[in-house]
Amino acid sequence: QVQLVESGGRLVQPGGSLRLSCIGSGFSLEHYAMGWFRQAAGKKREGVSCVSSIDDNTNIADSVKGRFTISRDNAKNTVYLEMNSLQPEDTAVYYCAARQVHVRVAPPCETFYYEHWGQGTQVTVSS
Repeated sequence: QVQLVESGGRLVQPGGSLRLSCIGSGFSLEHYAMGWFRQAAGKKREGVSCVSSIDDNTNIADSVKGRFTISRDNAKNTVYLEMNSLQPEDTAVYYCAARQVHVRVAPPCETFYYEHWGQGTQVTVSS
């Protein structure tokens, strides 16, 4: 049974940094495309950044480019989202997602593409 558990979300001041973690169980993350998504109150869930299973090729949303970085540690079965220069508009529940696909091309960062989802972790950016 594939399970994803996110952690690391909390209240942070504007300009601050956070690192979110997503630990997988019941599967080997190295054969999966992985993604981070977020959903702000009253808005649709949107893709933040997604990474391929081969060569770590990524897609990243324009709104976070230069501030957020996705990475994976297959030995720890974990994917990370490093977030810098956080702004109030980054406030959302952040979700980790996975799809079993072992390819080199950067995966689409679209919700329909992913098969498995975590329960989310709340990030609040406020002074």
